[in-house]
Amino acid sequence: MNAEKKYILPLLIAVITASVSSCASNPTANNRSSETPAPTATENTAPVDTIPPVASSATPSSETPEISNTQSPTPSPSVAKLREKTREEAQEKTKPSTSNSSKIGVSYSAIPSAAQTPRGKTTEVTVYTSDSQCQELVPQKIPVSAQAPVVGAVGKVLEGRDNGDFSLSGYRVNVNNGIATVDLRLSPNSKRILTSLSSCEQFALFGSLRKTLTSNSQWNIKDVRFTEKGEEIAL
Repeated sequence: MNAEKKYILPLLIAVITASVSSCASNPTANNRSSETPAPTATENTAPVDTIPPVASSATPSSETPEISNTQSPTPSPSVAKLREKTREEAQEKTKPSTSNSSKIGVSYSAIPSAAQTPRGKTTEVTVYTSDSQCQELVPQKIPVSAQAPVVGAVGKVLEGRDNGDFSLSGYRVNVNNGIATVDLRLSPNSKRILTSLSSCEQFALFGSLRKTLTSNSQWNIKDVRFTEKGEEIAL
């Protein structure tokens, strides 16, 4: 019995010692694990806070020059064609029409004298003049310039109309779509105007012109208008 106690006592002491040793070692391990910092939380966040944002150092978009705004606009083909078409139409309007109208004597022609004869090639036309009683228009075959027979015929009617107080300095004729316009120009010395002419004088002047222009069928003139410097004469 004494022998068993002799062996059991040292064994208990050894077991107690081992238990105490294990308890003492565990708190140390726990303390070490609690004192250990987070794996990489502080290491990863610190560089992010210190590095400046990349976007802040970039060139502002407002400073970038806009090349497209500084370039001169180039018209599209459709706009260029439209401008060309408009230009051509304007040119066509300024050209005299040869199909439906014939413009003769654009500038004023001087009133011919009775002794004046046409130059170059001539053609014969019928010119009507009033008799002394202002009752009838008498036809007469007269040679006029073949290049401008209408202008020549009107000139023959107007020659000799200067009677002192009434005088014409020029005239021009425009034939358009069968309508002849005779534009008369008074002389600065004329004391009378066209609307002051008597009925006999109007018949001799305007009646002779109208009959001469409408009776020569080769000119295809259906009506005659009278103007003074572009303004229509009220007869």
